[in-house]
Amino acid sequence: MKGKIYKGFSRLAENEKRKLVAHLCEEPGITELEMNSFIFKDSIRREMFMDLSENTVSSFHLPFGIAPNFVVNGNIYHVPMVTEESSVVAAAASAARFWADRGGFAVKEITTTKLGHVYFQWFGSDKDLYDAWTHLKISLLSRLKFVTSSMVQRGGGIIKLELSDDRHKTDHLFRLIVEFDTVNSMGANFINTCLEELAQGLDEGLNHGKNHEDADCRIVMSILSNYVENCTVTVEVGCPIRNLLGITSGMSPLQFAQKVELAYQIAWNDVYRATTHNKGIMNGVDAVIIATGNDWRAAEAGAHAFAARSGQYRALSQCEIINDHIRIWLCIPLAVGTVGGITNLHPLARKSLEILGNPTATELMSIIASVGLSSNFAAVQSLVTIGIQKGHMKLHLVNIFNALAATPRQRQLATEFFSGQKVSFSAVKQFIDEH
Repeated sequence: MKGKIYKGFSRLAENEKRKLVAHLCEEPGITELEMNSFIFKDSIRREMFMDLSENTVSSFHLPFGIAPNFVVNGNIYHVPMVTEESSVVAAAASAARFWADRGGFAVKEITTTKLGHVYFQWFGSDKDLYDAWTHLKISLLSRLKFVTSSMVQRGGGIIKLELSDDRHKTDHLFRLIVEFDTVNSMGANFINTCLEELAQGLDEGLNHGKNHEDADCRIVMSILSNYVENCTVTVEVGCPIRNLLGITSGMSPLQFAQKVELAYQIAWNDVYRATTHNKGIMNGVDAVIIATGNDWRAAEAGAHAFAARSGQYRALSQCEIINDHIRIWLCIPLAVGTVGGITNLHPLARKSLEILGNPTATELMSIIASVGLSSNFAAVQSLVTIGIQKGHMKLHLVNIFNALAATPRQRQLATEFFSGQKVSFSAVKQFIDEH
Protein backbone atom coordinates (compact mmCIF):
# COMPACT_ATOMS: atom_id res chain seq x y z
CA MET A 1 0.00 0.00 0.00
CA LYS A 2 1.43 3.34 -1.04
CA GLY A 3 1.62 6.11 1.51
CA LYS A 4 1.21 6.23 5.26
CA ILE A 5 -1.75 6.64 7.63
CA TYR A 6 -1.42 9.68 9.90
CA LYS A 7 -3.32 9.62 13.18
CA GLY A 8 -4.26 12.88 14.84
CA PHE A 9 -3.77 15.06 11.76
CA SER A 10 -6.64 17.33 12.82
CA ARG A 11 -4.93 18.00 16.16
CA LEU A 12 -1.72 19.25 14.58
CA ALA A 13 -0.92 22.94 14.67
CA GLU A 14 -1.50 24.84 11.42
CA ASN A 15 2.21 25.09 10.57
CA GLU A 16 2.72 21.39 11.37
CA LYS A 17 -0.05 20.41 8.93
CA ARG A 18 1.55 22.47 6.17
CA LYS A 19 4.98 21.04 6.90
CA LEU A 20 3.58 17.51 6.61
CA VAL A 21 1.80 18.27 3.32
CA ALA A 22 4.96 19.82 1.91
CA HIS A 23 6.83 16.59 2.65
CA LEU A 24 4.09 14.52 0.99
CA CYS A 25 4.50 16.27 -2.37
CA GLU A 26 6.58 14.42 -4.93
CA GLU A 27 9.54 16.08 -6.66
CA PRO A 28 9.78 18.88 -7.52
CA GLY A 29 6.98 19.18 -4.98
CA ILE A 30 5.97 22.28 -3.06
CA THR A 31 7.91 23.75 -0.19
CA GLU A 32 6.46 24.80 3.12
CA LEU A 33 7.45 28.36 2.25
CA GLU A 34 5.47 28.16 -0.99
CA MET A 35 2.42 26.88 0.86
CA ASN A 36 2.71 29.72 3.34
CA SER A 37 2.69 32.21 0.44
CA PHE A 38 -0.83 31.05 -0.53
CA ILE A 39 -2.27 32.10 2.82
CA PHE A 40 -3.89 35.52 3.22
CA LYS A 41 -1.52 37.92 4.92
CA ASP A 42 -4.32 39.90 6.55
CA SER A 43 -4.67 38.28 9.99
CA ILE A 44 -8.45 38.72 10.24
CA ARG A 45 -9.15 37.27 6.79
CA ARG A 46 -6.57 34.55 7.34
CA GLU A 47 -8.25 33.40 10.54
CA MET A 48 -11.68 33.49 8.89
CA PHE A 49 -10.53 31.43 5.89
CA MET A 50 -8.72 28.91 8.06
CA ASP A 51 -11.89 28.37 10.11
CA LEU A 52 -14.27 27.90 7.17
CA SER A 53 -13.34 24.24 6.80
CA GLU A 54 -11.37 21.55 8.62
CA ASN A 55 -7.70 20.53 8.35
CA THR A 56 -7.01 23.70 6.39
CA VAL A 57 -3.42 24.11 5.24
CA SER A 58 -3.82 26.83 2.60
CA SER A 59 -6.38 28.68 0.49
CA PHE A 60 -7.34 27.83 -3.09
CA HIS A 61 -7.72 30.64 -5.59
CA LEU A 62 -10.12 30.83 -8.55
CA PRO A 63 -10.63 33.64 -11.08
CA PHE A 64 -13.19 36.26 -10.07
CA GLY A 65 -14.65 37.84 -13.21
CA ILE A 66 -17.47 40.13 -14.24
CA ALA A 67 -20.06 39.41 -16.93
CA PRO A 68 -21.45 42.89 -17.71
CA ASN A 69 -24.70 44.16 -19.19
CA PHE A 70 -27.29 41.70 -17.93
CA VAL A 71 -30.71 43.31 -18.27
CA VAL A 72 -33.12 41.48 -15.93
CA ASN A 73 -36.66 42.82 -15.56
CA GLY A 74 -35.43 46.17 -16.85
CA ASN A 75 -32.56 46.45 -14.35
CA ILE A 76 -28.92 46.34 -15.45
CA TYR A 77 -26.52 44.06 -13.57
CA HIS A 78 -22.80 43.49 -13.96
CA VAL A 79 -22.55 40.00 -12.58
CA PRO A 80 -19.63 38.53 -10.58
CA MET A 81 -18.71 35.00 -11.70
CA VAL A 82 -16.15 32.62 -10.19
CA THR A 83 -15.04 29.86 -12.54
CA GLU A 84 -11.85 28.31 -13.89
CA GLU A 85 -13.39 27.11 -17.16
CA SER A 86 -12.31 29.04 -20.23
CA SER A 87 -15.01 30.94 -22.13
CA VAL A 88 -17.79 30.68 -19.53
CA VAL A 89 -17.68 34.36 -18.54
CA ALA A 90 -17.04 35.55 -22.10
CA ALA A 91 -19.90 33.48 -23.51
CA ALA A 92 -22.37 34.59 -20.83
CA ALA A 93 -21.38 38.23 -21.32
CA SER A 94 -21.69 37.99 -25.10
CA ALA A 95 -25.19 36.51 -24.92
CA ALA A 96 -26.21 39.02 -22.25
CA ARG A 97 -25.15 41.91 -24.47
CA PHE A 98 -27.06 40.44 -27.42
CA TRP A 99 -30.30 40.09 -25.45
CA ALA A 100 -29.87 43.45 -23.72
CA ASP A 101 -30.70 45.09 -27.07
CA ARG A 102 -33.77 42.87 -27.43
CA GLY A 103 -35.52 43.48 -24.12
CA GLY A 104 -33.26 41.49 -21.85
CA PHE A 105 -34.32 38.67 -19.53
CA ALA A 106 -37.87 38.64 -18.20
CA VAL A 107 -38.77 36.84 -14.98
CA LYS A 108 -42.08 35.08 -15.48
CA GLU A 109 -42.54 33.29 -12.18
CA ILE A 110 -40.83 32.84 -8.78
CA THR A 111 -41.76 30.53 -5.92
CA THR A 112 -39.85 30.44 -2.63
CA THR A 113 -41.03 27.45 -0.60
CA LYS A 114 -38.35 25.14 0.83
CA LEU A 115 -38.85 21.67 2.28
CA GLY A 116 -37.67 19.57 5.18
CA HIS A 117 -38.67 16.17 6.52
CA VAL A 118 -38.73 14.19 9.74
CA TYR A 119 -38.67 10.47 8.92
CA PHE A 120 -39.98 8.02 11.50
CA GLN A 121 -41.29 4.46 11.76
CA TRP A 122 -44.65 3.77 13.39
CA PHE A 123 -45.37 0.36 14.93
CA GLY A 124 -48.70 1.13 16.59
CA SER A 125 -52.21 1.23 15.18
CA ASP A 126 -53.21 3.68 12.48
CA LYS A 127 -56.05 4.98 14.65
CA ASP A 128 -53.72 5.80 17.53
CA LEU A 129 -51.36 7.73 15.25
CA TYR A 130 -54.01 9.78 13.47
CA ASP A 131 -55.95 10.47 16.65
CA ALA A 132 -52.76 11.71 18.31
CA TRP A 133 -51.71 13.75 15.27
CA THR A 134 -54.70 16.08 15.45
CA HIS A 135 -53.58 17.48 18.81
CA LEU A 136 -49.85 16.86 18.38
CA LYS A 137 -49.61 19.09 15.31
CA ILE A 138 -50.78 22.08 17.34
CA SER A 139 -48.30 21.43 20.14
CA LEU A 140 -45.43 20.90 17.70
CA LEU A 141 -46.04 24.25 16.02
CA SER A 142 -46.27 25.91 19.42
CA ARG A 143 -43.02 24.22 20.47
CA LEU A 144 -41.25 25.83 17.49
CA LYS A 145 -42.20 29.42 18.25
CA PHE A 146 -38.96 30.14 20.09
CA VAL A 147 -37.01 28.98 17.01
CA THR A 148 -39.13 30.67 14.37
CA SER A 149 -39.94 34.01 16.03
CA SER A 150 -37.08 35.97 14.40
CA MET A 151 -37.80 34.46 10.98
CA VAL A 152 -41.53 35.26 11.36
CA GLN A 153 -40.65 38.89 12.14
CA ARG A 154 -38.75 39.02 8.83
CA GLY A 155 -41.80 37.70 6.96
CA GLY A 156 -40.95 34.00 6.86
CA GLY A 157 -41.33 30.89 8.99
CA ILE A 158 -43.23 27.62 8.68
CA ILE A 159 -45.88 27.60 5.97
CA LYS A 160 -47.25 24.08 6.34
CA LEU A 161 -46.80 20.98 8.50
CA GLU A 162 -48.39 17.69 7.47
CA LEU A 163 -48.12 13.96 8.09
CA SER A 164 -47.34 11.62 5.18
CA ASP A 165 -47.83 7.85 5.07
CA ASP A 166 -44.81 6.43 3.21
CA ARG A 167 -45.41 2.74 3.95
CA HIS A 168 -45.85 2.08 0.23
CA LYS A 169 -42.14 2.93 -0.08
CA THR A 170 -40.70 1.40 3.10
CA ASP A 171 -42.30 -0.72 5.83
CA HIS A 172 -43.64 1.28 8.79
CA LEU A 173 -42.30 4.54 7.37
CA PHE A 174 -44.00 7.89 7.90
CA ARG A 175 -42.67 11.42 7.66
CA LEU A 176 -43.50 14.96 8.59
CA ILE A 177 -43.42 17.25 5.56
CA VAL A 178 -42.57 20.81 6.53
CA GLU A 179 -42.68 23.79 4.18
CA PHE A 180 -40.62 26.89 4.99
CA ASP A 181 -40.13 30.43 3.77
CA THR A 182 -36.68 31.65 4.81
CA VAL A 183 -36.97 35.09 3.15
CA ASN A 184 -33.46 36.34 2.25
CA SER A 185 -31.45 33.56 3.89
CA MET A 186 -30.69 30.20 2.33
CA GLY A 187 -31.99 28.88 5.66
CA ALA A 188 -30.31 25.48 5.93
CA ASN A 189 -29.40 25.85 9.60
CA PHE A 190 -32.79 27.33 10.45
CA ILE A 191 -34.64 24.51 8.68
CA ASN A 192 -32.57 21.74 10.24
CA THR A 193 -32.91 23.25 13.71
CA CYS A 194 -36.70 23.33 13.30
CA LEU A 195 -36.76 19.74 12.05
CA GLU A 196 -34.71 18.39 14.93
CA GLU A 197 -36.95 20.19 17.39
CA LEU A 198 -39.99 18.65 15.66
CA ALA A 199 -38.40 15.20 15.86
CA GLN A 200 -37.86 15.56 19.60
CA GLY A 201 -41.43 16.77 20.08
CA LEU A 202 -42.76 13.91 17.98
CA ASP A 203 -40.81 11.37 20.04
CA GLU A 204 -42.05 12.83 23.31
CA GLY A 205 -45.63 13.25 22.10
CA LEU A 206 -46.07 9.72 20.73
CA ASN A 207 -43.89 7.61 23.03
CA HIS A 208 -44.49 9.16 26.45
CA GLY A 209 -41.10 8.15 27.79
CA LYS A 210 -40.98 4.60 26.39
CA ASN A 211 -37.54 3.20 25.58
CA HIS A 212 -36.58 2.58 21.96
CA GLU A 213 -37.43 -1.13 21.96
CA ASP A 214 -40.97 -0.52 23.24
CA ALA A 215 -41.61 2.73 21.37
CA ASP A 216 -44.37 2.91 18.77
CA CYS A 217 -42.59 5.89 17.13
CA ARG A 218 -38.93 5.48 16.21
CA ILE A 219 -37.26 8.58 14.78
CA VAL A 220 -35.04 7.82 11.79
CA MET A 221 -33.70 11.23 10.78
CA SER A 222 -34.50 14.92 10.31
CA ILE A 223 -33.11 16.81 7.31
CA LEU A 224 -33.89 19.52 4.77
CA SER A 225 -34.30 18.57 1.13
CA ASN A 226 -32.24 20.08 -1.66
CA TYR A 227 -35.01 19.10 -4.07
CA VAL A 228 -36.80 22.47 -3.94
CA GLU A 229 -39.44 21.97 -6.62
CA ASN A 230 -41.46 24.85 -5.16
CA CYS A 231 -38.53 27.25 -4.90
CA THR A 232 -38.05 27.94 -8.59
CA VAL A 233 -37.53 30.82 -10.98
CA THR A 234 -38.57 30.98 -14.63
CA VAL A 235 -36.81 33.45 -16.93
CA GLU A 236 -37.13 33.93 -20.65
CA VAL A 237 -35.78 35.85 -23.62
CA GLY A 238 -37.39 36.36 -27.00
CA CYS A 239 -37.64 38.56 -30.06
CA PRO A 240 -38.96 38.61 -33.62
CA ILE A 241 -36.91 36.20 -35.70
CA ARG A 242 -35.75 39.01 -38.00
CA ASN A 243 -33.96 40.56 -34.99
CA LEU A 244 -31.62 37.58 -34.74
CA LEU A 245 -29.57 38.98 -37.59
CA GLY A 246 -25.93 39.39 -36.61
CA ILE A 247 -25.35 36.05 -34.89
CA THR A 248 -26.55 33.63 -37.54
CA SER A 249 -23.12 32.97 -39.15
CA GLY A 250 -24.16 32.88 -42.78
CA MET A 251 -27.65 31.47 -42.22
CA SER A 252 -30.81 33.48 -42.57
CA PRO A 253 -32.42 34.45 -39.24
CA LEU A 254 -35.23 31.93 -39.89
CA GLN A 255 -32.79 29.10 -40.63
CA PHE A 256 -30.85 29.93 -37.49
CA ALA A 257 -34.00 30.09 -35.34
CA GLN A 258 -35.26 26.76 -36.66
CA LYS A 259 -31.89 25.13 -35.99
CA VAL A 260 -31.83 26.55 -32.45
CA GLU A 261 -35.37 25.28 -31.81
CA LEU A 262 -34.38 21.83 -33.06
CA ALA A 263 -31.31 21.81 -30.81
CA TYR A 264 -33.52 22.50 -27.79
CA GLN A 265 -35.95 19.76 -28.85
CA ILE A 266 -33.08 17.28 -29.05
CA ALA A 267 -31.96 18.28 -25.53
CA TRP A 268 -35.52 17.81 -24.27
CA ASN A 269 -35.82 14.29 -25.65
CA ASP A 270 -32.27 12.87 -25.57
CA VAL A 271 -30.69 12.24 -22.17
CA TYR A 272 -27.18 12.29 -23.63
CA ARG A 273 -27.68 15.77 -25.00
CA ALA A 274 -29.79 16.92 -22.04
CA THR A 275 -26.97 16.19 -19.60
CA THR A 276 -24.45 18.36 -21.47
CA HIS A 277 -27.13 20.96 -22.24
CA ASN A 278 -27.84 21.32 -18.51
CA LYS A 279 -24.14 21.35 -17.70
CA GLY A 280 -23.91 24.45 -19.89
CA ILE A 281 -26.68 26.06 -17.87
CA MET A 282 -24.93 25.21 -14.61
CA ASN A 283 -21.67 26.70 -15.91
CA GLY A 284 -23.29 30.08 -15.47
CA VAL A 285 -25.43 29.24 -12.44
CA ASP A 286 -22.59 27.76 -10.37
CA ALA A 287 -20.23 30.63 -11.17
CA VAL A 288 -22.62 33.21 -9.69
CA ILE A 289 -23.57 30.98 -6.76
CA ILE A 290 -19.91 30.54 -5.82
CA ALA A 291 -19.22 34.27 -6.22
CA THR A 292 -22.07 35.13 -3.85
CA GLY A 293 -21.14 32.55 -1.21
CA ASN A 294 -24.10 30.23 -1.81
CA ASP A 295 -24.20 26.43 -1.98
CA TRP A 296 -23.45 25.29 -5.55
CA ARG A 297 -23.62 21.59 -4.58
CA ALA A 298 -27.22 22.06 -3.43
CA ALA A 299 -28.04 23.91 -6.64
CA GLU A 300 -26.53 21.15 -8.78
CA ALA A 301 -28.33 18.36 -6.92
CA GLY A 302 -31.66 20.18 -7.00
CA ALA A 303 -31.39 21.16 -10.66
CA HIS A 304 -30.62 17.65 -11.87
CA ALA A 305 -33.38 16.09 -9.75
CA PHE A 306 -35.78 18.70 -11.17
CA ALA A 307 -34.64 17.82 -14.70
CA ALA A 308 -35.70 14.22 -14.05
CA ARG A 309 -39.02 14.97 -12.33
CA SER A 310 -41.08 13.48 -15.20
CA GLY A 311 -39.27 10.15 -14.94
CA GLN A 312 -36.93 11.01 -17.82
CA TYR A 313 -33.95 13.33 -17.51
CA ARG A 314 -34.67 16.35 -19.73
CA ALA A 315 -33.29 19.79 -20.57
CA LEU A 316 -34.03 22.52 -18.03
CA SER A 317 -34.57 25.07 -20.81
CA GLN A 318 -36.83 25.04 -23.86
CA CYS A 319 -37.39 26.96 -27.07
CA GLU A 320 -40.35 27.56 -29.36
CA ILE A 321 -41.12 29.53 -32.50
CA ILE A 322 -44.62 31.02 -32.71
CA ASN A 323 -45.76 33.52 -35.34
CA ASP A 324 -42.25 34.50 -36.47
CA HIS A 325 -41.16 35.05 -32.87
CA ILE A 326 -38.58 32.98 -30.99
CA ARG A 327 -38.92 32.40 -27.27
CA ILE A 328 -36.38 30.61 -25.03
CA TRP A 329 -37.01 29.98 -21.35
CA LEU A 330 -35.47 28.31 -18.32
CA CYS A 331 -37.19 27.03 -15.19
CA ILE A 332 -34.76 26.05 -12.46
CA PRO A 333 -34.96 25.41 -8.69
CA LEU A 334 -32.69 27.72 -6.70
CA ALA A 335 -32.44 27.97 -2.92
CA VAL A 336 -30.11 30.91 -2.34
CA GLY A 337 -29.62 33.60 0.26
CA THR A 338 -28.23 37.11 0.52
CA VAL A 339 -27.83 37.25 4.30
CA GLY A 340 -26.23 34.91 6.81
CA GLY A 341 -23.66 32.18 6.41
CA ILE A 342 -20.70 32.63 4.07
CA THR A 343 -22.43 35.52 2.27
CA ASN A 344 -21.69 37.62 5.37
CA LEU A 345 -18.29 36.12 6.22
CA HIS A 346 -16.45 35.88 2.91
CA PRO A 347 -15.17 39.33 1.83
CA LEU A 348 -15.52 38.61 -1.90
CA ALA A 349 -18.98 37.09 -1.47
CA ARG A 350 -20.02 40.23 0.35
CA LYS A 351 -18.43 42.36 -2.37
CA SER A 352 -20.25 40.37 -5.05
CA LEU A 353 -23.58 41.20 -3.49
CA GLU A 354 -22.58 44.86 -3.28
CA ILE A 355 -21.69 44.83 -6.99
CA LEU A 356 -25.17 43.46 -7.67
CA GLY A 357 -26.76 46.24 -5.62
CA ASN A 358 -27.41 44.10 -2.51
CA PRO A 359 -30.31 42.15 -4.04
CA THR A 360 -33.00 40.27 -2.17
CA ALA A 361 -32.99 36.48 -2.41
CA THR A 362 -35.65 36.53 -5.14
CA GLU A 363 -33.71 39.15 -7.11
CA LEU A 364 -30.57 37.00 -6.82
CA MET A 365 -32.54 33.97 -8.03
CA SER A 366 -33.57 35.99 -11.07
CA ILE A 367 -30.01 37.11 -11.81
CA ILE A 368 -28.58 33.61 -11.41
CA ALA A 369 -31.21 32.05 -13.67
CA SER A 370 -30.60 34.75 -16.29
CA VAL A 371 -26.88 33.96 -16.29
CA GLY A 372 -27.72 30.26 -16.63
CA LEU A 373 -29.96 30.92 -19.63
CA SER A 374 -27.37 33.24 -21.14
CA SER A 375 -24.66 30.56 -20.86
CA ASN A 376 -27.07 28.04 -22.33
CA PHE A 377 -27.99 30.20 -25.32
CA ALA A 378 -24.36 31.03 -26.03
CA ALA A 379 -23.48 27.33 -26.11
CA VAL A 380 -26.39 26.39 -28.38
CA GLN A 381 -25.64 29.33 -30.68
CA SER A 382 -22.05 28.08 -31.08
CA LEU A 383 -23.12 24.48 -31.56
CA VAL A 384 -25.48 25.24 -34.44
CA THR A 385 -23.09 27.68 -36.16
CA ILE A 386 -19.29 27.67 -35.81
CA GLY A 387 -19.03 24.78 -33.33
CA ILE A 388 -18.14 24.86 -29.66
CA GLN A 389 -14.39 24.51 -29.99
CA LYS A 390 -13.48 27.61 -31.98
CA GLY A 391 -14.28 30.14 -29.27
CA HIS A 392 -13.37 27.82 -26.43
CA MET A 393 -9.93 26.96 -27.76
CA LYS A 394 -9.04 30.60 -28.36
CA LEU A 395 -9.33 31.19 -24.65
CA HIS A 396 -7.80 27.82 -23.84
CA LEU A 397 -4.75 28.93 -25.81
CA VAL A 398 -3.83 31.22 -22.91
CA ASN A 399 -3.92 28.26 -20.51
CA ILE A 400 -1.61 26.32 -22.84
CA PHE A 401 0.81 29.27 -22.92
CA ASN A 402 0.87 29.31 -19.13
CA ALA A 403 1.39 25.56 -18.91
CA LEU A 404 4.33 25.78 -21.34
CA ALA A 405 5.78 28.92 -19.70
CA ALA A 406 5.79 30.63 -23.08
CA THR A 407 7.61 33.95 -23.39
CA PRO A 408 5.75 37.11 -24.45
CA ARG A 409 7.31 36.83 -27.91
CA GLN A 410 6.27 33.18 -28.26
CA ARG A 411 2.72 34.05 -27.16
CA GLN A 412 2.46 36.79 -29.78
CA LEU A 413 3.77 34.58 -32.58
CA ALA A 414 1.60 31.61 -31.56
CA THR A 415 -1.53 33.74 -31.26
CA GLU A 416 -1.02 35.07 -34.78
CA PHE A 417 -0.25 31.60 -36.16
CA PHE A 418 -3.21 29.82 -34.55
CA SER A 419 -5.75 32.52 -35.41
CA GLY A 420 -6.65 30.45 -38.45
CA GLN A 421 -5.54 27.02 -37.22
CA LYS A 422 -6.99 24.30 -35.02
CA VAL A 423 -5.67 24.61 -31.49
CA SER A 424 -4.35 21.58 -29.62
CA PHE A 425 -1.84 21.25 -26.81
CA SER A 426 0.57 19.19 -28.92
CA ALA A 427 0.43 21.61 -31.86
CA VAL A 428 1.02 24.63 -29.64
CA LYS A 429 3.87 22.86 -27.83
CA GLN A 430 5.57 22.03 -31.11
CA PHE A 431 5.23 25.66 -32.25
CA ILE A 432 6.63 27.00 -28.95
CA ASP A 433 9.53 24.53 -29.05
CA GLU A 434 10.42 25.71 -32.58
CA HIS A 435 10.26 29.39 -31.68
